[in-house]
Amino acid sequence: MDNGSSRGRFRDSEAAQGYLLISPTAVYAILMLAAPLLAVFVYSLMIDSRAGASAGFTFGNYVEVWSGRIYQAIMLRSLWVSMLVTLITVLLAYPVAYFVSFHVKPERKALWLFLITIPFWTSYLIRVFLWKVILGYNGVINSGLMSLGIIDEPLTVINYSIGSMVATLAHAYAPFAILPIFVSLEKIDRSLLEAGQDLGESKLLTFWRVTLPLSMAGVIAAVLIVFIPTIGDYVTPELIGGGKIPMIANMIEVKMLKQNDKAVGAAIAVSAMLIVTAVSLVFLLLNKRFLKGQK
Repeated sequence: MDNGSSRGRFRDSEAAQGYLLISPTAVYAILMLAAPLLAVFVYSLMIDSRAGASAGFTFGNYVEVWSGRIYQAIMLRSLWVSMLVTLITVLLAYPVAYFVSFHVKPERKALWLFLITIPFWTSYLIRVFLWKVILGYNGVINSGLMSLGIIDEPLTVINYSIGSMVATLAHAYAPFAILPIFVSLEKIDRSLLEAGQDLGESKLLTFWRVTLPLSMAGVIAAVLIVFIPTIGDYVTPELIGGGKIPMIANMIEVKMLKQNDKAVGAAIAVSAMLIVTAVSLVFLLLNKRFLKGQK
């Protein structure tokens, strides 16, 4: 009787109703996210992906990926580019978010946020291609400098380079970094800043001791939002880098589609996910620490 009554209470409880409501979403997430990830992991363990599971399984693909100099160089390059993009994007996004939060009138903040999100209206591919037009060998910058007589021939340092890739990615992900930082700045109690200045601290010192620490949760969120997608970006290295500066996603495409080596390609993909997960966990722990500090 007790078991039956407890089951009945569970069915009628808010928890049961909540589980029932989220069950379609949970099933969808499992089918669309967990199942493909599991398939990639299984592929990464296959001896011969063309023969399927009948050929057996091995960790040799991971040994090849983690010991191969080419793969190491591409992973390190991807990490370096992603970290550089993240650093530049956050450094540029913070002043914009600070200006909107502290210097724009409340009734105009919505307009500023609207203007910041305008790049979202166009396709990411179009925005990347726009930078290709600007930075290309015969692009806007080279053509303008040549027409002014500043240079005699097009500069090659501004196209097919890591610098051009970083500029493109930083522009593409800047709005993603501005918004979480803005939200964290908006949550800061202005009376804390006034108290600091009343105690004789300068605006710069108040920013360093009060504003920046209290907004670090938004900064870390911005770091994750920018870092995670940029490390696996495919379009920018292909268009802006001209395929000459491959990153992780480009190597996966080569292995999967051109060389038909799905096992090694899957091992690269899983390795990239492990790297991203490790870095993300570090920043999440930092975020947890800053949130505790605010309390």
